Amino acid sequence: MQTSTIATAQKAPELTRARTFAMAVCAGIAVANIYYNQPLLGLIEANFPNSSIIGLIPTATQFGYAVGLLLLVPLGDLVERRRLIAAQFIVLAAALALAAAAPSAATLIAASLALGVAATVAQQIVPFAATLADDRTRGAAVGTVVSGILGGILLSRTIAGFVGSHFGWREMFWLGAPLALGAAALVRSILPRHHPTQKIGYVAALHSLVHLLVEEPALRLAAATQAMLFASFIAFWTVLSLHLQEPAFGLGPEIAGLFGVIGASGILAAPLAGRVADRRGSHLMVAIAAAISLFSWVVFAGWNAVAGLVIGVVLLDVGVNAALVSNQHLIFALRPEARSRLNTVFMTAMFLGGSLGSLGASWAYAHLSWLGVCGYGAVLAAAGLLLQLPTLASRTGNASRH
Repeated sequence: MQTSTIATAQKAPELTRARTFAMAVCAGIAVANIYYNQPLLGLIEANFPNSSIIGLIPTATQFGYAVGLLLLVPLGDLVERRRLIAAQFIVLAAALALAAAAPSAATLIAASLALGVAATVAQQIVPFAATLADDRTRGAAVGTVVSGILGGILLSRTIAGFVGSHFGWREMFWLGAPLALGAAALVRSILPRHHPTQKIGYVAALHSLVHLLVEEPALRLAAATQAMLFASFIAFWTVLSLHLQEPAFGLGPEIAGLFGVIGASGILAAPLAGRVADRRGSHLMVAIAAAISLFSWVVFAGWNAVAGLVIGVVLLDVGVNAALVSNQHLIFALRPEARSRLNTVFMTAMFLGGSLGSLGASWAYAHLSWLGVCGYGAVLAAAGLLLQLPTLASRTGNASRH
């Protein structure tokens, strides 16, 4: 990987509270778009009654997000970041308008693919926040922005369900378009310009993703740990609505949606985890977060009631969110000039883990019922914890000798 570093390194502008909050809001607006369609599929199907491909809409959105992670997020290390983020929000608004006006299901699927690609602007914002922050406050800054992303994920389905039920599915996408344009305007008005400190070509940047994975053991550890914990997280959400429909509960999808609001309490853990990572180190915080995630599955298995599910989902969200912030805090310190590419590798691994969690949970629920899912989720969380223990023990031993 050959690069030419600019001699005069830039001094990162101060990351004020207003800028941090703006970045969190914009990141939440961006990522929410990939989840709007999920509660609207029934309404969309009624609009296109003779189409058999409606189920491909969320698949196209998620696939587009994966493509954007791989192909667009590395651009953050190559071009001026503020302009890139604003441009992606404008493309996102265009994709939302196309989805809202789609005359056919095929057009809506194409728009959903473009929407997913453009929504990865959220993952441009996180490394930008890490770059603007200083070493002492980087964890807290990343934690705040990640809180915005988690808020967008957890509340998007509730908002879309409300708007769709009262106004229609197209209106949700029409609402999203000005929100994206507003985010573009906010980015242009409040964030500073920031040019990359390296000159590197786009193809070389893509090749460097492999080099980063090979050369940075801390990146491999963070990516593997987060993949396991996110798999555990997705396993729960994959089967929750099915579990609530069982005779023991008899609850519908509306109640399942409310669990997203309950889980939003875990957002508060993100900034706190970032501050702990700033002071005590990321590995300790990740290990604690993994242990909390593991304990949530003990609660799910041992207290199979609504109260148990509520407490368990708060613990699970706290654990996974705290680990996410702490792991990103760690990887962003590895190579400041490659933060977007580090984030690409990390987030791709995390979403691959989510796919594993969804696939395994569906099989476990079909063959082993809820307790099988609890066992599967616990194994995944335990794997995340075990991955961290050797490094944590080594660092603890070194600290005690000094």
